[in-house]
Formats: sequence, C-alpha cells, structure tokens
Amino acid sequence: MTLDATIARVTDRIRARSEGPRGAYLARMREAAEAGPARAHLTCGNQAHAYAAMGDDKDALAEGRSPNIGIVTAYNDMLSAHQPYETYPQLIKAALREVGATAQVAGGVPAMCDGVTQGQPGMELSLFSRDVIALATGVALSHNTFDAALYMGVCDKIVPGLIMAAATFGHIPAIFIPAGPMTSGLPNDEKARVRQQFAAGEIGRDELMKAEMASYHGPGTCTFYGTANTNQMLMEFMGLHLPGSSFVNPNTPLREALTVAGAKRAAEITALGNDYRPASEILDEKAFVNGLVGLMATGGSTNHILHLPAMARAAGIILDLEDFDDVSSVVPLLAKVYPNGLADVNHFHAAGGLQFMIRHLLKSGLLHEDAKTVAGDGLTRYTQDAKLTEDGLVWVEGPEDSLNDKILRKPADPFQKTGGLKQLNGNLGRGVIKVSAVAEERRQIEAPVRVFHDQADVKEAFKRDEFKQDTIVVVRFQGPKANGMPELHSLTPTLSVLQDRGLKVALVTDGRMSGASGKVPAAIHVSPEAADGGPLAKLQDGDIVRLDAVTGELTCLTEGFDARSPVQPDLSANQFGIGRELFAAFRAHVGPATSGASVVL
Repeated sequence: MTLDATIARVTDRIRARSEGPRGAYLARMREAAEAGPARAHLTCGNQAHAYAAMGDDKDALAEGRSPNIGIVTAYNDMLSAHQPYETYPQLIKAALREVGATAQVAGGVPAMCDGVTQGQPGMELSLFSRDVIALATGVALSHNTFDAALYMGVCDKIVPGLIMAAATFGHIPAIFIPAGPMTSGLPNDEKARVRQQFAAGEIGRDELMKAEMASYHGPGTCTFYGTANTNQMLMEFMGLHLPGSSFVNPNTPLREALTVAGAKRAAEITALGNDYRPASEILDEKAFVNGLVGLMATGGSTNHILHLPAMARAAGIILDLEDFDDVSSVVPLLAKVYPNGLADVNHFHAAGGLQFMIRHLLKSGLLHEDAKTVAGDGLTRYTQDAKLTEDGLVWVEGPEDSLNDKILRKPADPFQKTGGLKQLNGNLGRGVIKVSAVAEERRQIEAPVRVFHDQADVKEAFKRDEFKQDTIVVVRFQGPKANGMPELHSLTPTLSVLQDRGLKVALVTDGRMSGASGKVPAAIHVSPEAADGGPLAKLQDGDIVRLDAVTGELTCLTEGFDARSPVQPDLSANQFGIGRELFAAFRAHVGPATSGASVVL
C-alpha cells in the first residue's frame, strides 16, 4: 500500500526540521559504536569492581566474548504495574546463561504513581520525575560494561524517561520489557459514576473506597487506556517491544515466556553478533511518526503530547504540535477503550488489539512498514500475536476481523474519521485539546471564565454552588515553571457533574490532564505558561473566551485584553514540602510545554 500523502509529508517535514541535530546525534552514536564493545576499554581494576559479586558469571564476564546485558528496572512494590518486575532479573539471568550470555542489574530508577499523587502536592514532582528517570538511567549505564540494555518500566513518566536515556545511549540496542495489565475489575464507567456521586455529595467515603479498591485490585497496569497503557502501545508501534507483548497479564506463563524471549533477543542484536540493531537506528523519524499514528488511532493519552517531543529530542528529532495535528487529521479513531468507551485494555486485547490495528493501518498506508524494529526489519512483524504452545513461544498472524466491533474497527468503518486531537491557537497562546471522548455538541463553547490559581479552589467553589451558568474554568500557574505542571484530573468528577446538570463547561489550563480524561472539553498545555508571562496571566473573571475544538481557536474576546499586564502570583506555596524544594533548579530551567517541558534536553 502506498504511504498516505499526509503521513509522508509530515515525515519529510520532521526530517528536514531535524537535519542538524539528528545528523550530529547520529555522528556521536557512530563514533561510540566504532569504538567497539565497551568492556574492551576498561582496565582490569574497572572490570574487577564490576564483576566482584557475580558468582558463577565472573569468568564469562572477564572473558568479554559474550554479550553482557544491562537491566534498568523501575521495580517497586507500591506500584501495581511495577510490582511484577521483582522476579524478572533472576529470570532474565537464567535465560541468558542458556545462550552463553550474562546480565546485570545496572540500576534502578524511581517510579511514582500519578494515581497515588493525583490532587496531592506530590503530583508537582510527577513530570520532573521523567527527567530524573533519564538521569538515573544515565548513571546506571555510565559504567560502560553493557552490550545491550533491557528496560523494565510501564507507567506514565517511566517509559518516556527510559526512552530518553535509551536514545542517549543509542549506540547499544534497547529492548523494553512490559509487565502487562491487571485483570479486569470494577468496570471503569461504574468507577467514574461512583466518583461523580461522591463529588456531588450523594455517597460517603466508604462507598467511594469500596469502588476504588474494586477497580485497582491486583498486580499490573491500571486497565483504563491512560498514559501507562499508551506507553505500551507506543513501544509496539515504535518497534521496541517484542510483537504482541504489551497487554499480556502478569504472572502468566505467556508473560514469562515473552520476558525470556526479550532477554534472548537482546543478546542476539548486540554489536558482537551479525544482527546489530542499536537504539539510535530504531528511534528515527519513521518510528516517531508511527508512534503518532498509534496515539491517534487508539485515542491515547494527552500526556504524550509532552513526552513524544522530549523522547524525540533525545534522538535529535524535533517534533511540533503541527505534526500531532496533521497526523490526527488523517488517522481515524479505531478503538473505544475507557475513557473513550466502556471497554478496558483486556477487552481491547481480546478483540484483536494492537496486531489487528497495525495490520489495517499498514493496509491503509498510514504507517511506515519499513521501520526498523528490535524484532526484525519491517513493521509487518507486529501484525503477529504471541502464543504459547506445547512447542514453546510462537508468533501467529493476528485477526483479520475485529472480534468486537464495539471496541475495535477497521479504518473503513471507524468510530471517528480523525484521531480527535486538535492544536489550539489564539491570543491565549498555543495548546491542545483531545475530543475523542467529547460529544460533538460540546466541542465549541463561548462563555465567561472563572479564574483560579489552585485546583482545590475550584472544588471549594463547586461546594459553595457558585457555578450557575455556562462557564470556562481557567486554572493557571500550573505550568512546569510554576509548579512542575501537575495533572488536574481530580477536577474531572466536579466538571462532569456540572456538565451533567446541563451546563456547558470547559477547562483551560497551562497544566496537564490525565490520560484518563474524557468527556469534559479541556484546553491543556497552554503555552507560554502564565508563570512565564503568558496570556493566561491576563485573564480576569467574567472575560468571554471562545474555545473551538473544530477550528482550533482559543481566544479571549474581551475588548482591551491584549493591552493588559499579566498578574504576578505568589507561588511560594509550591516551593516547599513533599520534596518540592529539591526541584527548584528544575522549575527554573525547564523548557516550554510545546517542546516537551524537559529540563535535560
């Protein structure tokens, strides 16, 4: 199938825009690769320190003739998604010994849970944790004793941070090892209904807790299609997982077999063999465009409008909001997974999942088939699903037809003709809005604003019953420079109640919303942020704002708005407590949301 003209044009534009930094990046990677296996350049003393505790693997490590694989793990047992990783290192080491290779845990990286910190002060560290993860991985791999790396992470900032590091160490191969989603619990729509009842004061905390515990009930990723599961989708679309591995539940024989296969594949693609596949060659323009296509086709998390540009910059590639907008305009929405539908990721996987989707996006010319992957040249390999048979792990062709067309459809019969992501521009700055779960009649709103500097104040105003008319709620000074750009997802139940009462409401913010955000229109990541003198800092209560997700407009219509001076807020409350004081340098040096809100790139 001929590549879609828009996909080709966006790819060419990214390639041209990135020519300078990408060329310099590839030159650095070639120089590092040409120096040969890293351990050859270490002194005997260096190596003795590295191998001292390795027991029976010492001799193989000292000889340096077989691959040594570095494991970077985000294991902790506070995150359900990462708890399964506890046993992976021993499993991987045993598997690699079978093929004459070795493995070492190079280091651990922090992994925080946005579900735990949602609406709490700790959320102000969440986005910055991505860059900390990249830095921590850099420290782990700086020992320079590895021929490839296995990256074990799932959730929101962890995978993007690991990708930033994998690109930085792009002269060695990288394979990402998932842990899979937890089994299905309380349906997501029922969970959302209970949350709204609690927000409206109709039920008590005991009923809310019962519903939450029934939703998040075991090991694995949360089952809604938020940032964590969008990460897993991206790793397949970008060729960094083994095919079919993203949504296999933890603690199953198939999950274990895929982990073993991933470890052995890492040993096969080092520079010591004949199938060298460094991460720098996989993380190219085609891979990132394929990732953008997957994001739109699945209705993925808005957080990746921040993460993908940061990930790409680590590989010398420059993404812009216009790339997201243009890809969204030609990629149909093929999946209905909560919050865009009632199904969870287990239902999605059972209906045909990523293999069905990749197959039909390739047939429609919407993906680069010739992208390089860890599994083999060509994305067609990812139309195959992993199965465990009496003969071991095999890959078979995924379904041609959806097994549930209420969850998954072909491009000829999509849920929506576009990916549901729109770039916003106007005198309030640049931002984005995701409308794949927003009813069409709610995608345009012109209303007076209520301006807040803290999400808690919105909830208090709601409790005082102050929202009586159509309202655009503005929560400003929520950008990366102001307070680390926390998610404002805890506002969703409140705004949903107002919407269900018949009001037209929307959110406008320089902060983030969760990957689980849905039916309330939200203009997010507005840049320049208010703390940087951005236009949101000029808004006053009662100003009339137009938010139009159809035309892509975000404008204050009040006469004299542009001539105002921005307000100067007191941000001292965001400077201390729960570790925030440690991140002052991050707030001072972070880049804008439009380029990924990164400190290190």
